[in-house]
Amino acid sequence: MEQQGIKLSLKYKLNWGVAALGTAIISGIFGAMLPMFYQDYLGLSANWIGLAATIYAIWNAINDPLFGFITDNTRSKLGRRIPYMRFTAPFLALTFVLVWFAPQGVGQPAQFWWMLVTMLLYDTAYTIIGLVYSALLPEVTESDAERNGLQISSSLFSMLGMILGFLIPDMVRPQADDPSLLPFRLAMIGVALVGMALIIFTTFKVKERREFTQVDKPLNLVESIRYTFTSKSFIVLVAENFMAILTSSLVTGSMFYLADYVMQKPTILLLVALFVPILIMIPTTSVLRARFGVVKTQQVLLLIAAVGLIALPFVPPALIWVCLALAGAGLAGPQVLTNVLFAQVADEDEVRSGVRREGAFFGVNALITKPAQSVALWLVAFVLESTNFVTREANQGLIFLDQPDSAIFGIKVFIGLIPGVALLLGAIILQFYPLQGAYLQEIKQKVLQMHADKQAKLAEMEG
Repeated sequence: MEQQGIKLSLKYKLNWGVAALGTAIISGIFGAMLPMFYQDYLGLSANWIGLAATIYAIWNAINDPLFGFITDNTRSKLGRRIPYMRFTAPFLALTFVLVWFAPQGVGQPAQFWWMLVTMLLYDTAYTIIGLVYSALLPEVTESDAERNGLQISSSLFSMLGMILGFLIPDMVRPQADDPSLLPFRLAMIGVALVGMALIIFTTFKVKERREFTQVDKPLNLVESIRYTFTSKSFIVLVAENFMAILTSSLVTGSMFYLADYVMQKPTILLLVALFVPILIMIPTTSVLRARFGVVKTQQVLLLIAAVGLIALPFVPPALIWVCLALAGAGLAGPQVLTNVLFAQVADEDEVRSGVRREGAFFGVNALITKPAQSVALWLVAFVLESTNFVTREANQGLIFLDQPDSAIFGIKVFIGLIPGVALLLGAIILQFYPLQGAYLQEIKQKVLQMHADKQAKLAEMEG
């Protein structure tokens, strides 16, 4: 029987999810269009893209744990999370727009530097917002059920954002009869402004719990590192999450390739096959979690997605739709349950260290898992080049549909086989996650008592 925590209203949960819509529209377009924009539209070689992806991964390794530590140790009247989220949103919008304004006809080195610098600036802003938004969830309530509810709201809004992240660029990206980039670039400005406004809206509707800011005494850097890397629960969860992030990056980053070159169908039809099952399964996770627990539900959903993706390269085109549906149903697990699991890790750590340190865990998690996005970008670029894929830039700006069989199979491999195997490994890794059964309930009870003590201490401090 789950221990009770703070209950949240439906309105609160809906307001919570609005920020996810803003970030998902922006990040969805970034993930789906970046490889195609620079390789297929601008003609940047795989070597340059691979170099940019490598440097990007190194920067990610530095900025996420850094900002996680900073936010954990911030003490302000507005809180330790909300100010970063609110005041970084305009910079996210600006840097996102700059990514798509790379100059044409200036040579590969100049395009590489534009891609690299704008990617790094964009990711810095996105890191700050995404990190503090994730770190807020565990401290808002102690209940796994309420956390699940918050994450369902966030995931549903995220799915809407991701769908728009495919549909919007698909409507304005260059076509055979109009290869101009201007409509696409103007649309990206509009997307940036809307995304910024949605993120800022949530910061005025969500409140932080002051006892964690006023009562908790931050750990120093050495102590923070020690507590983080001695958590078995955290290490196991991060390993599984790496596989999920790699899969998500490969699937979303390859959807236009699958639509344009393999299926030769409108992208929206493939999105329906993938995202409708996700949308159906997201609220269903609450029922499954209540019955089987968070970990077992996550494992089952990972296995369902793995089966669909591994089969994709080897089935006839008519069955690819079924594979996408299975993948979508299973990917609802990482969408919803991963942050609930991280909240459990933060609870266990609070029992050990005495303070809430969500920022440290989400920061170090990104240190380890964000390179998966660079790995995905590298894989797509190099598989395409090694399988003799013909880019639009090499075909005078026009799409080349008569791709060689090797290139078609390569697309199926990086959208199906590779991510499917990654999810299978993730499900196996979760077998070693300690926070289950009686031990999890013991941690929950201790956390509730600690929070009651901190609230009493805050009331005493404020007279």
